[in-house]
Amino acid sequence: MIDWSGYLGLILKGALVTVELTLMGCALALVMAFIAGLGRLSRHFALRALATAYIEFFRGTSIFVQLFWAYFVLPLFGFTLTPLQAGVLALGLNVGAYGAEVVRGAVLSIGKAQYEACVALNLTRYQRMRHIILPQAFLIMLPTFCNNAIELLKATAVVSLISLSDMTFEAQVVRAQTGSTLVPFGTILILYFLMALAISRFVRTLEKRLARGLDGVRV
Repeated sequence: MIDWSGYLGLILKGALVTVELTLMGCALALVMAFIAGLGRLSRHFALRALATAYIEFFRGTSIFVQLFWAYFVLPLFGFTLTPLQAGVLALGLNVGAYGAEVVRGAVLSIGKAQYEACVALNLTRYQRMRHIILPQAFLIMLPTFCNNAIELLKATAVVSLISLSDMTFEAQVVRAQTGSTLVPFGTILILYFLMALAISRFVRTLEKRLARGLDGVRV
């Protein structure tokens, strides 16, 4: 008879690593999404070109290859990363590239009348983006950002390939030690679902709050 308490504790320990990866990866992805998304809208050709190159490269190459480059190839150039750092970097840059197009599309979706009103009020480019355009565009971005965050959560499983002890890695360890597949992988199936549900609920709550406060935005 297998005592599952210790093995389940091992998986839960790995779940904390998965949560850590998800939170830090989402933070990096959000930053990169805004930098690259707004960069695509820049009046300067160099910024547009750099943003486009970043987006196309990370959307057009495999997350597996990006992860292996971050962990195994960068040290050849003097940049040694821990498995956690490599995972956050690969996940954040990859998902950030998809998020950049969300940012660009949301900003472009704001009606022309809004921009004309900003010009009439003699607002600077920064003022119109900060106070008028982005508060409205961010609300449009949220549903897709939610999907991106959930995709990032599920993609954290790839870090097991570089021996980072996330919950997928720990499930594989438990399977190897017990010979059971149902219990460890059934457990992480439920944990992934609960984490994704938590992300979805959080974003929905944030979306409702922002929608209520949007009319009160001050210039």
